[in-house]
Amino acid sequence: MDRPHYKFWPQRLPHSITVPATSLWHNLATSAARFPDKAALVFFGSVITYREFAAQVDRLAGTLHALGVRRGDRVVLDMQNCPQLVISHFAILRANAVVVPVNPMNRAEELKHYITDPDAKVAITTGDLAPELAKASNALDAKDRLAHMIVTQFTDTFDAEVSGDEAPAPAWRDWLLTRHPLPELANGKTMTWTDALSAGHAPPEHVVGANDMALLPYTSGTTGLPKGCIHNHSSLNHNAFAGQLWGLGSAEAIVLAVVPMFHITGTVSMMHTSILFGGTLVIMPRWDREVAGRLISRWKVSSWTNIPTMVIDLMASPNFASYDLTSLTYIGGGGAAMPQAVAQRLLEQFGLKYQEGYGLTETAAPSHANPFEHPKQQCLGIPYMSTDSRVIDPDTLKELGVGESGEIITHGPEVFQGYWKRPDATAAAFIEFEGKRFFRTGDMGRVDEDGYFFMTDRLKRMINASGFKVWPAEVELLMFRNPAIQEACVISMKDDYRGESVKAMVVLRATHKDTTEQQIIDWCRENMAVYKIPRKVQFVDALPKSGSGKVMWRLLQEAESKVD
Repeated sequence: MDRPHYKFWPQRLPHSITVPATSLWHNLATSAARFPDKAALVFFGSVITYREFAAQVDRLAGTLHALGVRRGDRVVLDMQNCPQLVISHFAILRANAVVVPVNPMNRAEELKHYITDPDAKVAITTGDLAPELAKASNALDAKDRLAHMIVTQFTDTFDAEVSGDEAPAPAWRDWLLTRHPLPELANGKTMTWTDALSAGHAPPEHVVGANDMALLPYTSGTTGLPKGCIHNHSSLNHNAFAGQLWGLGSAEAIVLAVVPMFHITGTVSMMHTSILFGGTLVIMPRWDREVAGRLISRWKVSSWTNIPTMVIDLMASPNFASYDLTSLTYIGGGGAAMPQAVAQRLLEQFGLKYQEGYGLTETAAPSHANPFEHPKQQCLGIPYMSTDSRVIDPDTLKELGVGESGEIITHGPEVFQGYWKRPDATAAAFIEFEGKRFFRTGDMGRVDEDGYFFMTDRLKRMINASGFKVWPAEVELLMFRNPAIQEACVISMKDDYRGESVKAMVVLRATHKDTTEQQIIDWCRENMAVYKIPRKVQFVDALPKSGSGKVMWRLLQEAESKVD
């Protein structure tokens, strides 16, 4: 049956595409054969060509194989954006193994789960993060610890003396230029990046294909610890190939890689899509508006995937008028709605239509996107290529009509296989609808008369802080480890810049009544990623509970919303 949005479907595109039988590494091998001398990765003025990129991937894959990594093994990758992240990602795939991307903001207490749950024995990280990862591994039982850690320094891939428009932000120089000693790994061995690349081990025969697992990104939820999402090469390849077609990608594209590449959007929509068509990734390790403005101007960046707060920040720079954004042909992203006023300014000043999209870790980034030819502002877009998406009543599971708000469900080749080691959660996440297996997103939305999807609310309990998803249950689990805290309930509070921020309602133990708000925040800073840290802690005598003893977080959230 034709869906309403097909009236606005780009005539240049098919409604669905055939997913390649090959692996993701094959995309790099093909681009390296086609464009060996073309810039693949740019980092503070240093350029790595596709030939060099593919050669380093082969050498690192050989070392991983020599360390015992075999087909289907999970390897932890814990880094900020840098060339080493991209090289490591593809080396793990080249070695027939599975990438476990980890948020580099995570602390030791959080990192333990990313070692034990995927049964990882090898990790690749940067010198600044290695001590925290080693601390996490060393605190585990001997059988669960990492056996090997490969550690790189940022200056392994760029010249510390670089200056001018290519230079790092002044505030980054100590962070990027410091060469850290290797930490002690209990019952294991550490290796430098240079030694790993020069070890001389041949890569193994590449034997994986479309139906092998490639990526195990973790996503949190309403309860418990983060869950691994099983993505085969096929689901990621679908969205990489679809992204090339949808976004008019070509080998001439210059991509500003500032969205974190540990995150599914950065991994698929930016990194894999760019390398598939032989584009150039101009890499930023963190966001800085002045660095971004200079890099867009210097490298004539044509494609910029971002979160709206980055655009707002860049346009607020006192130097904004001096930056040349005329090379941009694509600008878009997701994670949060782009304010209409900012989108309108982009259109009027630069002729750029901000392309909003929607997707989840479970859908390999986009399941919906706005077509170039007919975008709508503050809209999720229309179902992506090869994708069927509906809005249903979450209780009756019946499809709803135009304008009615319900749960968004999605079916397509980009949808993940299921949750790692969690058959219960997998079963709960899918329903059969019209004879097909649909993923229940947990997001509430509506469809207009043109078939475009709009977000209305969240069925799941989640806080969206500048595009970073914060799951209250995970933050609460961490906070309960603080000896001063008897009970904690995490809710969202309004934040004019971030959209939402984290607030914690805390009941102190009788023995720790003199604990201050700042002490709780400082403890959180030591034990969790910075975006999860409560911006405000409110002490209460008790938390409201239901007859079954469950904390009634909705009451607290509703009360906070009224205050806002």
